Amino acid sequence: MPKFLVQGSYTSDGLTGVLREGGTSRRAAAEAAVESVGGRLEAFYFAFGSADFFVIADLPDQRTAAAVSMAANAGGQIHSTMVVLITPEELDEAAKTVVSFRAPGT
Repeated sequence: MPKFLVQGSYTSDGLTGVLREGGTSRRAAAEAAVESVGGRLEAFYFAFGSADFFVIADLPDQRTAAAVSMAANAGGQIHSTMVVLITPEELDEAAKTVVSFRAPGT
């Protein structure tokens, strides 16, 4: 199952909800959302800096990942981005793939 990294920040309304409901409640909500589409939550962390939280989840495919991302962002309490993660072994396989590419201006 593909693995995805979600990085996000709360709006002021979202942060008010976190303060009211607590961090474990947000982790439970993320886990419920991921499991509702057949995925698995691997990790959920809060952070300081440009992002308020990081999530790593296994999801069935990119279509499902897009659906989760849209559902999470639609309410307006968070702004998040999702990145597909690949293993070192998958990168090794990608490096063996021959690509015919011409750089601009060459």
